[in-house]
Amino acid sequence: MAAAHSSYDVVIIGGAMIGSAVAWWLARDPGFGGRILVVERDPSFEFASTSHTNSCIRMQFGTEVNVAISRFGLEFIRAFRDYAGEDAPEIHLDDFGYLYLAADQASADRLRAAQALQARMGAGTRLLSPAQLRTAFPFMAWDDILLGSHNPGEEGCFDGGTMFSEFRRRARRMGVEEIRAEATGLRLKGDRVTHVELSDGSAVACGQVVNAAGPRAARVAAMAGIAIPVEPRKRYTFIFEAEDRLPRKLPLTVDPCGIHYRSDGALYMAGCPPETDGPCEAGDFAMDHAIWEDRVWPALAARIPAFERVKLRNSWVGHYAYNTLDQNALLGPHPAVANLLFANGFSGHGLQQAPAVGRGIAEHIIHGGWRSLDLAPLSVARLVEGRALTEAAVI
Repeated sequence: MAAAHSSYDVVIIGGAMIGSAVAWWLARDPGFGGRILVVERDPSFEFASTSHTNSCIRMQFGTEVNVAISRFGLEFIRAFRDYAGEDAPEIHLDDFGYLYLAADQASADRLRAAQALQARMGAGTRLLSPAQLRTAFPFMAWDDILLGSHNPGEEGCFDGGTMFSEFRRRARRMGVEEIRAEATGLRLKGDRVTHVELSDGSAVACGQVVNAAGPRAARVAAMAGIAIPVEPRKRYTFIFEAEDRLPRKLPLTVDPCGIHYRSDGALYMAGCPPETDGPCEAGDFAMDHAIWEDRVWPALAARIPAFERVKLRNSWVGHYAYNTLDQNALLGPHPAVANLLFANGFSGHGLQQAPAVGRGIAEHIIHGGWRSLDLAPLSVARLVEGRALTEAAVI
């Protein structure tokens, strides 16, 4: 499909959750009246990170900017109709919370420091001793755990699919154009991108470009001669049924053994990285079927004895757009190319951070800087400055 025009004020490369959020925030802003083109290689989103997400939000981060992003994300979910319009659906949040567990003193100290930060920023995270954990979750084994951190009411699983479809639908209604194509090149003149080359052989002129290409972000950056440390990494998800249902909802529990698990309606969900966590090809979605029997199920049964009797119902592979520098997003313009803005490297946090990041990138395009929320700590310029902002709370 060819673009309807030869030039656009903003071209967004990547139409999944982040790209769609940027397009929607731009289109709805009364300060912006330009043309927006979203370039998406696969509008079915069959293999997009957005389609394979577990769609959760949490306050439990260890950096101030990430907590602030989550605070806005929670507000946005709860007040979605206020932002999107009275005809918009409500976004459901199943707020069972996250439960981080520490089995050594260093991990416990990190939980204490993170909880203090979150509390200062208004989050309701609470620390739980082993005795409190046994009282709250008596169906779990706690002998190896020193401390837990739980935030019920502000964390859990939300309907990210509806949010995503509403971003796209409402952006199109406001004039945003979407085409099925792949960006194959960027033409530069001096420190600016002048054209985006497309897989149909055409090129569109552009005022500004947004790299929202998810796990393929490094490929797009390389078209402008820029290297970014973002690579696809596999994450496995398993849906299973338990013969003995637990007496209460299971929080998204981040276990020291390296897996995580939670309730998923009447079923349960578990996830983990590969045994060796490293880069993969963007089109590699092959499942390691042995990892369920050899690693995940034994760990589940060790923590929750009722999970000794389970039946695997479904499984899939998704990709993180993993930032190897510090596992945090890379946002905004790069010093070398003034009109190329990045929204990449979310390392598994993209869906929950999309409302704040979409708004921030849109404001940066319109006003030339961060407005509603200061996202400067996540600036892509830190690559040039050699300044990492490490986020320890990465699943």
